Amino acid sequence: MIRILLAEDMNMVRGALVALLDLEDDFEVVCELERGDEIVAGALKHRPDVAVIDIDLPGMDGLTAAAELRERMPQCHTLILTSLGRPGTLHRAIGAQVAGYLLKDAPPRELASAVRRVAAGHRVVDPQLAVSAWGVGPNPLTLRETEVLRLAAKGAEPPEIAAALHLSTGTVRNYLTTVIAKLNARNRVDAILIAQESGWLL
Repeated sequence: MIRILLAEDMNMVRGALVALLDLEDDFEVVCELERGDEIVAGALKHRPDVAVIDIDLPGMDGLTAAAELRERMPQCHTLILTSLGRPGTLHRAIGAQVAGYLLKDAPPRELASAVRRVAAGHRVVDPQLAVSAWGVGPNPLTLRETEVLRLAAKGAEPPEIAAALHLSTGTVRNYLTTVIAKLNARNRVDAILIAQESGWLL
């Protein structure tokens, strides 16, 4: 029996996934969660073999939670589910050393197969996403540059970003100029679009 932890914040989607997984004779969903910051505690309590984690969760995103789970409970293999078919997000998943990465619109039989393969110690990556990610490199931005651009993407102006990150407004403007140059963008809006499409602003 494969014991499964499921983390998905949308109640209807989580219910559908549980029902789908319960159809398999060799699966048992032992823990259902809706927040990323509950995953490690839930896993330590219920001892699942596989954690099926949505990438976009409140409290802590799925990839950060997966990385923490790997540190605390390496015997639990992680399968990331996402609606974000972005190459940069796949690079982040690889960096977090997740065992599987599957798009939410995959056929149900692919989910069941992926869970079994991940439980057996194999890696599973959505083939379409793997092909699209082939030519995309890792995030060229530093952590600070990514933070600055993430706030800019939310509509914050340099003075607001400076206050939030305890920087001077001039330093924030310098970061934005560097980001635009690194991404070969035309302007700040273009840089935000490039980073979002690449999955670097999660």
